[in-house]
Amino acid sequence: MEFGLLIIGDEILSGKRQDKHLAKTIELLAERGLQLAWARYAGDDRARITADLRDAFASGAAVFSCGGIGATPDDHTRQCAAAALGVPLALHPQARDLILERMRDVAAEQGLPYEPDRDDNRHRLNMGVFPEGARLIPNPYNKIAGFTLDGPAGGAVHFVPGFPVMAWPMMAWVLDTHYGHLRGGGQAERSVIVYGAMEATLTPLMEAIEAEFGDVKVFSLPSVDHPEHGRHIELGVKGADALSLGRAYAMLLEGLANHGARLGPEMVR
Repeated sequence: MEFGLLIIGDEILSGKRQDKHLAKTIELLAERGLQLAWARYAGDDRARITADLRDAFASGAAVFSCGGIGATPDDHTRQCAAAALGVPLALHPQARDLILERMRDVAAEQGLPYEPDRDDNRHRLNMGVFPEGARLIPNPYNKIAGFTLDGPAGGAVHFVPGFPVMAWPMMAWVLDTHYGHLRGGGQAERSVIVYGAMEATLTPLMEAIEAEFGDVKVFSLPSVDHPEHGRHIELGVKGADALSLGRAYAMLLEGLANHGARLGPEMVR
């Protein structure tokens, strides 16, 4: 199962707010032995969001969509999800009940009468209008649910608010509830610092390792101004199978020795 991330909001692209979801999603997945395959950012443009969601549904991946599920004029995600799947929008009964419960709680906290028919409260029910077929994602912060929609290719898109205090526990719930069976050891990495080498001269070695070990990926991270190592390349291998990874790393070190490369510290992650 691939995992993807869609982050929605003009405020991210304009720089008014700094995105925190990408790093946290990577962390939540890593805690469960999983990893993020791709991420996208989109502003509050209906055509763009609809196109990105259509791609997400068609990908067969498990995708988190963060932001735009409120009920203000700049919130388009619910409508775009419906358009991407070609289904209607409707007030979800359970989401409605949770919103009403939240209204009752707030009224009690403020010592005010509970007035569900008041105009502003009736407007709040729009936060429970989801595309047909939606399943709820519980929101432990304020009970205003997110939702999940299955895609035609076997994956699903999980829609959560843009607020981290709400989104992150909701994402953790989705991972544990829907993808707990995918927990694993995750990928490991072994790498070494290489001084004074050019990536182009090491590329044939990298290609040979990937050709020999189909379940291992080689990575090269060059740096020109590292405060400790100066100009160098961190060259390594990553994979889920410990035996293949060890053999691939041995082949990497042997190849570097044959190149006469000057090596620095080795790292295991």
